[in-house]
Amino acid sequence: MTTPQTVAGVVPVVPFTEPRKALEWLASAFGAVPTLVVPPDPDQPLRHAEVRIGTGVVMVDDAERGGVFALPGPVLVYVVVDTAADVDALHDRAATAGAEIVQPVSDQDYGSHEFAARDPHGNIWSFGTYRPSLG
Repeated sequence: MTTPQTVAGVVPVVPFTEPRKALEWLASAFGAVPTLVVPPDPDQPLRHAEVRIGTGVVMVDDAERGGVFALPGPVLVYVVVDTAADVDALHDRAATAGAEIVQPVSDQDYGSHEFAARDPHGNIWSFGTYRPSLG
């Protein structure tokens, strides 16, 4: 039996008003792969989901369910991407899927090659080669 790999550190929780549709959109636009969906039955309201984007994990929640994780507004998530070519390919994929590109692909003074897109809920997803340091 294989033990699932887990992550340590910061994991963003992103609320959506239609989280099951959001999972489909995130897969189409950003290549997100669901790793956990609760409950798995698509006819039931989603209570919690986790998706892998690259080597990171984002939790997806229902913004209308109530509770502490049902944030009222959009959030911004930064995703580290390995290479400039990967950023370019991801930009093209997101644009093709209908993401609103709010920052075109550009090279930053701090060395990152990046772009940013808005999802249908209003969240901003920034993808770049910059790797933050743990200090």
